Amino acid sequence: MEIALLVVVGLAVLIGLWLWSTYNALVALNVRVDEAWSDITVQLKRRADLIPNLIETVKGYASHERQVFEAVTQARAATVSPDALAHPEQAGQAENMLQGALKSLFAVAEAYPVLQASQNFLQLQAELSDTEDKIMASRRFYNGGVRELNTKVLQFPQNLFVKSLGFPEREFFEVADSASIAEPPKASF
Repeated sequence: MEIALLVVVGLAVLIGLWLWSTYNALVALNVRVDEAWSDITVQLKRRADLIPNLIETVKGYASHERQVFEAVTQARAATVSPDALAHPEQAGQAENMLQGALKSLFAVAEAYPVLQASQNFLQLQAELSDTEDKIMASRRFYNGGVRELNTKVLQFPQNLFVKSLGFPEREFFEVADSASIAEPPKASF
């Protein structure tokens, strides 16, 4: 009887240790994913801060392209909306819209040689390209963290109880038209 009680207590301790380590690992992965999403939102906001300067620079040379400027402004607003900053799916949709609008803006810029030679425009374009690179790197880091967390959440036997502990699967930050973000928007000069 005493041996059976020791075996039961030993199993309970082992199960408790396993639950404790599993829970702590999930907490660590969840925090890593939240941190990675925070990095993405910082870069999205940085880019959103650059876009008005870029628009104003291009407006100085091509003020009659009002429709392009409005499309870029609307797309920029969508990328920093609360929904886009909180949900990867909405952020991906906003990214598609912004990439298309930026391509139109750079197409307009190509028609103005004086603008293409402007130091301000070139500097803004370089900063935008650098920010796009940082967004892509942050996106890879975020998606890697989501992959690890989702794998842990879906593996047996954790999948039997982790969702009830507050660890649902997380959304990847995916863009519907991956070709639109394959490389940062560029204007060839």
